[in-house]
Amino acid sequence: MAYATLDDLKGRLDWTLDADEERIATNALEDASDLAAHYGRDWPEDTAPRMVRTLVLKACKRYMANPDGFTQSRAGDETLGWNDAAGENAGTVYFTGEEQKLLASLAGRNSGLYVADVTAWRSQRRPVSVGLVPVDFPGGKEFPFYADETEPW
Repeated sequence: MAYATLDDLKGRLDWTLDADEERIATNALEDASDLAAHYGRDWPEDTAPRMVRTLVLKACKRYMANPDGFTQSRAGDETLGWNDAAGENAGTVYFTGEEQKLLASLAGRNSGLYVADVTAWRSQRRPVSVGLVPVDFPGGKEFPFYADETEPW
C-alpha cells in the first residue's frame, strides 16, 4: 500500500530515475506510507487526505535527493560530512516533527489539554448568585467570594 505513486514522485524530482533508483524510490514510497499510517492512521488509499500524499512525496523527495543523509559537501578536496542534527533518521525516509504532528492532526489525534465537565451521579445543579459561593451543609448560607457583584473580577 502506498499513498503516492512512482509517477507522482518522478514529477517532483528534477532528474530522470534509472532502474536502480526506481527500485529505491518504490521502496521509499512504501516506507513513507507505512510511517504516515503510523503517525496518522491507516487510511484506505482512495480516501486518504491529499495532505497525506503530499507529505509522503515530500519525505521521499528529501530521501531521494540525499539518500546518505549528508549535511555538508565540498567540491574541492571532496569533503563530505554528517552530523547528528537528523539523528537516527539520517539516510532514511522520515517525517520531521512538524510533519508528524500534521499527520496526527489529519487523523484526528490532536494532543493538548482538554477539560471535561464532571458531576456526581444523580446530582442537581443549584442556582448560585453571582459572586457567592454555595455551602454544602444544612442551614449554611452562601458567602461572598468577589468584592463586587457587578464587577466580580
